[in-house]
Amino acid sequence: MDPGKREKAYEEIRRRALAIGTGVADNSLIDRVNVLRATKIAMRRALEDLKHGFDVVITDYVLLEGYNCLALPKGDEKSLSCACASVVAKVLRDRIMEVFDRVYPEYEFGKHKGYPTKRHRELLRIHGPSDIHRKSFRLLL
Repeated sequence: MDPGKREKAYEEIRRRALAIGTGVADNSLIDRVNVLRATKIAMRRALEDLKHGFDVVITDYVLLEGYNCLALPKGDEKSLSCACASVVAKVLRDRIMEVFDRVYPEYEFGKHKGYPTKRHRELLRIHGPSDIHRKSFRLLL
C-alpha cells in the first residue's frame, strides 16, 4: 500500500473504529531490551491505551503473553483488525519520522522514513548515527 492509500485507509479507520490504542518503543528501549521485546512493550502500551474492552488480541505472528492472543502468520492479511492496526502503526511511525526529518534534516528521514535504504546507509556513513538511531543495530554500510 503506497503512502497516499495508507493515509486514506488511516482516516477511514479513524472514522469507523470503536477505539484505537497506540504505543511507542523508542531507540533507547530497543537498544536495552532488543527489538522483539520492545515490540511487545509497544503492543502492551497500545492495548493499555485502548479505551474499549476486548476478548482476543490478534497479532501479525507475535505472541503476546498475558493476553488471549491469536498470533497469526500474515495476520494483517487474515484479520481486518490486525490489518487496521498495521496501517495505523505505519502511518503514525511515518509521521514521527517526518517530525524527525525537521530535527535531523541531514538524514532525509522524510524520504526513507528510517528504513535502511541505500541513501539512508550513505547518509549514516557521512554523518554517523543521530540520537534517534539504534546503537545496537549493526547495519552493513
